[in-house]
Amino acid sequence: MTWLLFAIAATVIVVAGVQLARYGDVIGEKSGLGRSWIGVVLLAATTSLPELFTGFGATALTPLPDIAVGDVLGSCMFNLLILSLMDAIQPERISARAHQGHALAIGFGLVVMALAGIGLAGAAHWPEVGWVGLYTPLLIILYFVAMRVLFIHERRRRSSDSPLETANPANAHVSLQSALVRYGVAAVFVVGAALYLPVVGASLARETGLGEAFVGSLFIAIATSLPEIVVAVAAVRMGALDLGIGNVLGSNLFNLLILGIDDVFYTPGPLLSAVDPSHLIAVLAVVLMNALFLIGLTQQVLTKRFRVAWDTGAIAVVYAGAVWFVYLMRS
Repeated sequence: MTWLLFAIAATVIVVAGVQLARYGDVIGEKSGLGRSWIGVVLLAATTSLPELFTGFGATALTPLPDIAVGDVLGSCMFNLLILSLMDAIQPERISARAHQGHALAIGFGLVVMALAGIGLAGAAHWPEVGWVGLYTPLLIILYFVAMRVLFIHERRRRSSDSPLETANPANAHVSLQSALVRYGVAAVFVVGAALYLPVVGASLARETGLGEAFVGSLFIAIATSLPEIVVAVAAVRMGALDLGIGNVLGSNLFNLLILGIDDVFYTPGPLLSAVDPSHLIAVLAVVLMNALFLIGLTQQVLTKRFRVAWDTGAIAVVYAGAVWFVYLMRS
């Protein structure tokens, strides 16, 4: 029964995620903000709503800190694995076709993830601000600094020598107002399904004996990352590669904002002081996966010998290894 509930919640997230991708593209086109910016900010924030509300459920409603942290960090890992999927379903390397501005998002992602890792490793020694760790306001501030810098960079890029994005004929009959309404309805369904995931995840942890850290990092993280998968596949098919990559990188930045918000919701004390040390494996994996994609992005080699290029292939290997290590360290 627990697996059925998990499958139902995941299905709702997938179906609603399809609509988010569809109408997110319309909003990017009709508003003039562009697919890259929409991917990094609007789509990233919306497709991360499952992580946000799963974290709220696992901290404010039910004290399940390992589910909350495992979901955030596991989702960051899985989001980067989506880059391998995107690379596998299109002929050229995605890192070579993507614009160089994504390096800025990767850089901010590395800084914020490193801060989360330091907070996790030395949680007992960080000063506290009320019931939260000092790292929490830093995570929140860094997210908004990153969004400001990325906005300025994207505006300059679009006003300089960048070609205009090709309009999608399927969007011609949909108005901006209609797209915003339908986008909001899809977001409500995503939120509703996400609220059930912490409880279902705790039941899975008890029934399987795998532990909350492992279940949060794998099953819950994959379920809450389903919208990102839908957006990524849709972006490749629409020829809007930067929309998909921006969504992946922006979602990871938003996930670290969620980690700070979760700490605010978790009133017993600093969140990272209450979780299993095995979460550090996910932090290190995300840093390594980001670094691999950054190398591929700057290398700019179009051809690939196999279905996936070496950089996205290595990302998949790192993900599999991290999941295995978390399994070995499960509580």
